[in-house]
Amino acid sequence: MSETAIAASRASAADGGSALGRAANAVKSRLVIAVPYLWLLFFFLVPFAIVFKISLSQSAISMPPYAPVFELGEGLDGLMKLFSQLSFDNYLWLTEDALYFKAYVSSLAIAAISTVLTLIVGYPIAYGMARAPATMRPTLLMLVILPFWTSFLIRVYAWIGILKPEGLLNQFLQGIGLINDPLIILNTHTAIFIGIVYSYLPFMILPLYSALEKMDYSLIEAAQDLGCPPVTAFWKITFPLSIPGVVAGCLLVFIPAVGEFVIPDLLGGSQTLMIGRTLWNEFFSNRDWPVASAVAIILLLLLVIPIMIFQHVQARAQEQDR
Repeated sequence: MSETAIAASRASAADGGSALGRAANAVKSRLVIAVPYLWLLFFFLVPFAIVFKISLSQSAISMPPYAPVFELGEGLDGLMKLFSQLSFDNYLWLTEDALYFKAYVSSLAIAAISTVLTLIVGYPIAYGMARAPATMRPTLLMLVILPFWTSFLIRVYAWIGILKPEGLLNQFLQGIGLINDPLIILNTHTAIFIGIVYSYLPFMILPLYSALEKMDYSLIEAAQDLGCPPVTAFWKITFPLSIPGVVAGCLLVFIPAVGEFVIPDLLGGSQTLMIGRTLWNEFFSNRDWPVASAVAIILLLLLVIPIMIFQHVQARAQEQDR
């Protein structure tokens, strides 16, 4: 065999080996991408489909407390019969009862106010952490995460002992002579705001700190050298560059705060109207699973659809910048 033929065969073998390597890498990358999709399928889409099916059912005195129920042994005929008996009556019921509308509005308002308060409290903390010496930042991060080492329920219960009329806060204020009569904070919206801000503050601080730490602070120095006051430099440089952290922190606080149940129940009292408590009452007190499922589906749509629209707008804005 000539040297030319040997070289050609070697080149062909090398090309074949590289092609196999590329194919193997492509399969590996697809498997890696498939993992989060499988996670979403089994832990989001499948439960969502089950809850949506229950929301189209009717309440029944049975176990489970709704009908119709699909049995695997019924096959295709049972599935067709199931679909023929489903209806949107529960969703129509939600539009007729003003209680649910008020609960949605109240939950969105409380969550929005709590998110703004959390941002006001968390931004200076995150900014101070980002400007702290590099050797101190791990310790400061640990202090922010430290409350997670204690049970969420215990931390909320602790606020009852602080905010009640004979609690630590009123004793301290009366002891220093600032007030004569105890403040009524427990079982009010103020207590709910305090509980949500305290509980979800780390979720605001961490994304803000991540955005502020990566910022090039030489831009601030350049602006000050050109005569820009510190406050103006903050609003024109620092805050715009931290917008991704602000958006991430607000979403991490607002979304769970809308459906919060423990904090309003313990700190807000029985008169507090939020969708999380309404949902709990429908499931466990009234045992009306179909209506409760319809409430949960609407709540999910109220949260997911705006986020999807926001992400779409952000993606288009990034494409235009390119």
